[in-house]
Amino acid sequence: KLGYPTQKPLALLERIIKASSNEGDVVLDPFCGCGTAVAAAEKLGRKWIGIDITHLAISLIKKRLLDHFPDVKFEVVGEPESVEAAKALAEQSKFQFEAWAVSLLGGQPYKSKGGGDRGVDGLLYFMDFDGKFHRIIIQVKGGHYTLESVQRLKATMDAEGAPLGVFIALKPPSKGMLSYAASLGKWQMPGSERKYPVMQILTIEDYFNGIRPELPDTSATLKKAKREVRESEKAPKLL
Repeated sequence: KLGYPTQKPLALLERIIKASSNEGDVVLDPFCGCGTAVAAAEKLGRKWIGIDITHLAISLIKKRLLDHFPDVKFEVVGEPESVEAAKALAEQSKFQFEAWAVSLLGGQPYKSKGGGDRGVDGLLYFMDFDGKFHRIIIQVKGGHYTLESVQRLKATMDAEGAPLGVFIALKPPSKGMLSYAASLGKWQMPGSERKYPVMQILTIEDYFNGIRPELPDTSATLKKAKREVRESEKAPKLL
């Protein structure tokens, strides 16, 4: 289970696809959620098309397919591939832009149990060398922001007990914002001499230029789907 609210068992979708199609046929799932149908189709040697309106679902499907089948090849249509496309997404939907931006770092969108997000748009998790888990808070701004916006992220980090934070922005930060982030210094990983910047500001243009924040291993953030073997790769059974 990947934690997606409407996730169906993989075995159920395999049974349905086996009963209703042949190898090489195309399976279409127009509301593919976390991708169980397309994963089953890939496993059974079917071609497939998956459609979903949310960037959260798309990011989960991409990770799931690569976890199941490390050599899988697929094309994603509809995700921003330029700063201009990212601007268009932000204008169309603030929440979809935030979900997409959080997914760029492999983050988990924040689910508030109460009112408001408390300045948290996404989370990353990592374990230090003493075996303790920590959180990295991600905050996303698709429009105007100020030095106070960046300072509020630090206040949220302190309130949530998160040692590290990443501020993702569509527009470039001012020198004052960069100076403030740099003034926070670095956090030393317990059990190690490794240090990481307490706060980093990443623009969407930075991301498209190949720049990434300096972070610990955050692979524990999202559940890893188990490796699957395609039907065509299985050894034939002996009679």
